[in-house]
Amino acid sequence: MSSEVPLSASQVVVQICLFLVAAIAIFGGSLQMYLGQPETSPRNDNVHRFMAEVYLSTGLICLWAAFTIRQQGDLVYLLALGVLLAGCGRLLSIRKVGLPKPAAVWLGYLIPELLIPFVMAGAHYARY
Repeated sequence: MSSEVPLSASQVVVQICLFLVAAIAIFGGSLQMYLGQPETSPRNDNVHRFMAEVYLSTGLICLWAAFTIRQQGDLVYLLALGVLLAGCGRLLSIRKVGLPKPAAVWLGYLIPELLIPFVMAGAHYARY
């Protein structure tokens, strides 16, 4: 029998958000590293694969933070901010060059990127 106090409901919400972001970033970063930037210049492919690994590493940080949620403080807010800024980058891209096809897939990426950070930060704040 463990003497450890169970996670609070707000910690579980943050943990779920972190696991979700981790899964998306690890899968997406790995896939983009493998695929690269098709039909482009070596420079753009290089930048694309570099950013794919930044994405992958962020997923690993989220995974670690989810498993160690009891010890996490401001890191959760920084990760939430990173996800929100990524979503804002996607919004800027849509505004500048349009919504990629199929639209439902790209909106399926965008909506969680704009919602999860607020859920995660709010739940983390509520832990007190």
